[in-house]
Amino acid sequence: MSDTVNNPEHYKGDHGIECIQAISAQLSQEEYEGYLRGNVVKYVWRYRQKGGRESLRKARWYLDRLIEVTTE
Repeated sequence: MSDTVNNPEHYKGDHGIECIQAISAQLSQEEYEGYLRGNVVKYVWRYRQKGGRESLRKARWYLDRLIEVTTE
């Protein structure tokens, strides 16, 4: 069974590179942190209308990445 939160098949490219890796490579640190923050907000904002608990798990996934990359 596919893990639609942590390892979604549809986000992998033909060469095994995940979309999040390509996005990170193209953005500055500040831009990437903003991207991650925006996704946290998006998934929390709409969880009752779309996705329910899965949307909250996705928000947590992005928040965990933000915590990992944030430079204080």
